[in-house]
Amino acid sequence: MEQVSAFLKVFFIITTFLTVWQFYNAANKSKGFLILILVWMALQFLLVQTGFYNNPNAFPPRLVFQLTPTLIFILIQFFTVRGRKFIDNLDIKKLTLLHTIRIPVEIVLYYLFVAQVIPEIMTFEERNFDIVAGITAPLMFYFGFVKNKLPRKTMIIWNLISLALLINIISIAILSIKSPFQQFGLNETNTALGYFPFNWLPSVVVPIVLFSHFATLRQLTIDKKRV
Repeated sequence: MEQVSAFLKVFFIITTFLTVWQFYNAANKSKGFLILILVWMALQFLLVQTGFYNNPNAFPPRLVFQLTPTLIFILIQFFTVRGRKFIDNLDIKKLTLLHTIRIPVEIVLYYLFVAQVIPEIMTFEERNFDIVAGITAPLMFYFGFVKNKLPRKTMIIWNLISLALLINIISIAILSIKSPFQQFGLNETNTALGYFPFNWLPSVVVPIVLFSHFATLRQLTIDKKRV
């Protein structure tokens, strides 16, 4: 990872904290969320220091331990009364604007490819079109919530398409990891997500973006007064 510039590392650290800050604001500055996410980030930092994520022969792939706990947490929120209350109190206007964070994330991924620490397929030059969601998010926020000119159905469709784009890159990332199931980037290096701070992408940024879509879709489909 010596070939990755210090600037790119600092840029991504700032991007991660901006993601957390945006969700924190959307969650009405929930101290519970803030404490939980900061503890999780600290744990991920410590795991990297031990070299936990740098075993290419591990099975299951160590990326599972970055993403799976957060997915379980998200499911718990949707299947518990307290969790659903938390979700329904989120500000979906701010959650929609949060998706602009996907622009700097895609820029980071591109320069990680340039540094030859992730395969090209994980960038917008190949099969990762997630940046489209980031670019269109301000438009959805402005016309959907500020001007109130977009119908609910349009907001739902945009969230579903953006969610599909996110799932697409998650799938590509998983299938690009050195494992018996690897399908992509067979002749390229893919080590960045096992090092700090880029391990925060699958463990922090992606789950927050994913949760934001699910929460917004729940509110748009259940509470007809939201838009």
